Amino acid sequence: MVQSLRAKLEELGKNSKIASRELYRLGTTEKNRVLKSIQESIERNKKRIVDANAIDMKNGRDVGLAEGLLDRLYLDDKRVDGMIASIDDVIELKDPIGVIDNMKTLENGLMLGKKSVPIGVIAIIYEARPNVTLDAAILGLKSSNVIVLRGGKEAINSNKAIADSIREGIKAAGYDENMVTLIENTSRESSMELMKLKGYIDLLIPRGSASLINAVVENANVPTLETGVGNCHVYVDKSANIEMAINIIKNAKTTRIGVCNAMESLLVHKDVPTEFFERLKEIIEQYNIEVYGCERSMKVLDDIKLATEEDYKKEFLDYATSMKIVDDIDEAIDHIYVYSSGHSDVIVTEDYNNSMKFLNEVDSACVYVNASSRFTDGGEFGKGAEMGISTQKLHARGPVGLEELTSTKYIILGSGQIRE
Repeated sequence: MVQSLRAKLEELGKNSKIASRELYRLGTTEKNRVLKSIQESIERNKKRIVDANAIDMKNGRDVGLAEGLLDRLYLDDKRVDGMIASIDDVIELKDPIGVIDNMKTLENGLMLGKKSVPIGVIAIIYEARPNVTLDAAILGLKSSNVIVLRGGKEAINSNKAIADSIREGIKAAGYDENMVTLIENTSRESSMELMKLKGYIDLLIPRGSASLINAVVENANVPTLETGVGNCHVYVDKSANIEMAINIIKNAKTTRIGVCNAMESLLVHKDVPTEFFERLKEIIEQYNIEVYGCERSMKVLDDIKLATEEDYKKEFLDYATSMKIVDDIDEAIDHIYVYSSGHSDVIVTEDYNNSMKFLNEVDSACVYVNASSRFTDGGEFGKGAEMGISTQKLHARGPVGLEELTSTKYIILGSGQIRE
């Protein structure tokens, strides 16, 4: 079975490489025409997509998927409309390909510069997020990259409906539908074989749970871009505006529990007024949030559990959070240094020096002062969509949009020069 699967994936890889040459030749106008055709196809197939998602949702509930994962999985007309609208956003974005920078003339007369180029064939392994199927495809096409999709079994019906619509749109525009391909085999073997498709896959992006990301980073033979687990912190400084802090915590923790930019850990200065804890308790009771806190936390809040080391490391993806009361900003930053996943961390403060200290010393992809971590998103950052949130430092960090899906090559213009 594995050999047969490998052969199929190698054939897919060959077709993707062929399609990448055609895609690279397309200019901005042609690529935007393809995106518009995909948009029309998604619109035509909206009912099919929503109906397919209903099957995935039923299957998910039947096997006991967590509420956070069900939220990620769910599509309705409104969410599909949002996906359709995101295509317009990407169409409007500047084409990142073909940009020439730092053109200069050397002493020998050679003209030397760097030109932005696509990475080539990008594969993405992801879990119960069918919107990623479209996001990855449209970002890939606009940046002249062929996309190979390998979603999880939880969303297979939704992914097939969306991918079929995308390929239908590409074909209707008159181009090779293999510019976007979905691997329908959702077995562990298919992901493992994809990780080893050297010579065909130029970059592999895992997007999902810590176990998925670690499996890719540890086993892949192709270059990878690690998108991180979101153990995001909110630190409430002693000078914080209480109303602001409560609003940020409520937004970061409760609006979407299943997303990587949700708050998973709360840090509070020991001198924050009692009013803060009274307001925090209201949120906890309203949303039935499970709190795992330190001993000092247990003295100011009722019905919370003593936190373990693992609780402080955990991405809950649920109505749950870890909590610690700290002596000062240094202890908060030290805690974040140990436990943060490097995704998004927040300080709520009215102290300018503390805000600058937090910005300078917290080493995460996104560091916020007085704003919710929920803004860490490609669309919110003006990128139209994203391939994921990179928590590594090479070659991209933060939301991975069009610019992060490019490489460069040197271009050299001569007039017969030879090297002595």
